[in-house]
Parts: sequence; C-alpha cells; structure tokens
Amino acid sequence: MSEDTLAQTIRAAMKAAMKAKDKDRLSTIRLILAEFKRIEVDERIEIDDARALVVLDKMVKQRRDSAQQYGDAGRQELADQENAEITVIQDFLPAQLSEAELNALIDAAIAASDTKGMAAMGAVMAQLKPQLQGRADVGAVSKLVKQRLNAG
Repeated sequence: MSEDTLAQTIRAAMKAAMKAKDKDRLSTIRLILAEFKRIEVDERIEIDDARALVVLDKMVKQRRDSAQQYGDAGRQELADQENAEITVIQDFLPAQLSEAELNALIDAAIAASDTKGMAAMGAVMAQLKPQLQGRADVGAVSKLVKQRLNAG
C-alpha cells in the first residue's frame, strides 16, 4: 500500500474535523481543498505533493501578510483569525528547518556556486528553493543569503 498523498491526508483531516465538530479547523481545511480543486480544474492536472506544498506555502504567506495588515489597521480579531488559519495550514507542512539546518543549507549552496558576491544570488536561491519548500520562509532565507553574499 502506497503512502497517502498530501491531498488525501488533508481530505482525511477534513473528515476528522467534521466528526469532531471543529468548525474553525474544518473551514480552513475546506479553503485548502478548494484551492487544490481550483488548480486541478484550471490546469487539468492531479495535484501532487510537491505542488501541494507550494500551494500551502503560498497560503501561509498570504495569511501572514493579511494578519500583518489587519494588525496594523487595529483589527486584531481578523488578524487572530488569519493566525489561526496559519496554524491549521502549517499542520500539513513538513517540520520547519532549524536555524542551524538553514545555515548549513545556505553555506552549502554558496560554496557550490561558481560566482561570488551578489552575482551568485540567483544560483544560490535556485539551489535552495526546492529544499526549503514548505520548511522555511523563502523571503526570509533570501535576506539571509543576501547578507552572507554581501559579507563574503
């Protein structure tokens, strides 16, 4: 028996949330599945785990941005809802990389790059992005890489 795909795992979580009558979790899971379905219909594809991680990562990023904007506008109840959705979405993402693991990946990618300084930025990020998907904020990593390349 093969392992469940991420989409199947999320569908199973939806059923569990329905049985538990967990309305908040259920609504967020439905948002995730609706986004998967939209992509499957628009692009006529079956969503795989790699694409599902990209979608979940994007959903977390959107909610972080929204929560920040709501917080800045003094709408804390809306910011709290966005943060609650982030928590549910992150349940389906792989474990986040530790700072040490992240630094090791960045160092390896910089060492593997042929060019030095800021010219290496694109190559380093292209190498890192697949390894980071769903496990770290790519924007924050990009800032770290930029600091390292400027310093080195």
